[in-house]
Amino acid sequence: MIDFIILEDELIYVHKYNKIIDKIMMNYDINYNLIVYDNYNTKIDKFLKNDNFKVYILYYNDTKNTLEMIKYIRERLDDWESLIIITYKDKKYKTKLIKESMFIVDYINKNKSIIPKVTRAIQICLKNYDRRPNSLRYSYKNIIYNIEFKKILYIEKEQDNKRCIIKTTNNDYYIPGTIKQIYSLLDKRFIKSSRSCIINIEQISTYDIKTNTITFKNKTKLNTISRDNKKDIINYLRRV
Repeated sequence: MIDFIILEDELIYVHKYNKIIDKIMMNYDINYNLIVYDNYNTKIDKFLKNDNFKVYILYYNDTKNTLEMIKYIRERLDDWESLIIITYKDKKYKTKLIKESMFIVDYINKNKSIIPKVTRAIQICLKNYDRRPNSLRYSYKNIIYNIEFKKILYIEKEQDNKRCIIKTTNNDYYIPGTIKQIYSLLDKRFIKSSRSCIINIEQISTYDIKTNTITFKNKTKLNTISRDNKKDIINYLRRV
């Protein structure tokens, strides 16, 4: 699922963006939402906090609180995966935002041939979506599984068995193979906490160094962190 979140009060531009998005998405077998606001306010937060891949098209001027919204996305939510396209009419806003270093896909002047530029910017965003390794796909006992990476808390070797347990935010699954084999199927958000366990760093809420206990965002706790991997986890969480 992709959320296209648009901050725009001129209906003519909303219609243009809607047509561009509908036309581009005809080439993708992906569900998407189109969410439009005329100003940044707390009502948007429920969309900002969900787990969908997000593409923002944000009109930037002093009346929209656009910079406040971008800082909330990047700094408060620590969301650097979502992609942001900025439109503007006055160059001073572009200059101001460039200085903030907020990882913007493109800056587009609304007064100059906006349709091809917005089209190109959205296509760039979707290429990033295509390249994301989104899920762990495998077959076990004649059932095909497709488990989203972002929902995995950790994967642990099952004792006296040739399979592992995948702990997710809402369920447990079994997967055949060794920890080494499964680790090769994952992306950079996963690191080993021990020889028999892999954890999803993005799902960690806290790590108590004294008790050697990880607490995940859903309150699940884990304390199988080896001495050799402890430092790696601390450094990763501190972004060293």
